[in-house]
Amino acid sequence: MKKLLLLTALVVSFGMGYAFSKITSGGNDAQPGRVTGLGGVFFKCKDPKKMREWYAKNLGLKTDQYGTSFEFRLATDSTKKGYTQWSPFSEKTKYFEPSAKEFMINYRVVNLDALVAQLRKDGVAIVDTIARYDYGAFIHIMDMEQNKIELWEPIDNGYEKGAAGITK
Repeated sequence: MKKLLLLTALVVSFGMGYAFSKITSGGNDAQPGRVTGLGGVFFKCKDPKKMREWYAKNLGLKTDQYGTSFEFRLATDSTKKGYTQWSPFSEKTKYFEPSAKEFMINYRVVNLDALVAQLRKDGVAIVDTIARYDYGAFIHIMDMEQNKIELWEPIDNGYEKGAAGITK
């Protein structure tokens, strides 16, 4: 029963991410400075290795040292792939700080620079500076309840080439 509930929760989460993408982007994934979907789900646990093994055994996730990536096709161009990362972190990680929460959500965005400029204007707490990698650009912000949020402007073909391992 627990397996079914967990699987249902995962399916609903990704479905909601897709629906959220369509609502927030108005169906236009190229709209600058907007969230276009869910980029990742990160959570703390006592033993990330055992957690990855549990999900692999019980839910069939193909995990590696970072978790797993869910591949999908972009709604605006089905010839292009996108990715959503799932990663358990050690309960001792400092990666979620300054948030005290046990989870962190990563949102895919278009035009991170424009979005960050708007967030600054709106007084949103920006945790760090934009970091750029072969697989995209990242920045962290805090929402109104002090949840740390990771924003990612992906370069999906860079991610596909093995850059998925960004967790700490």
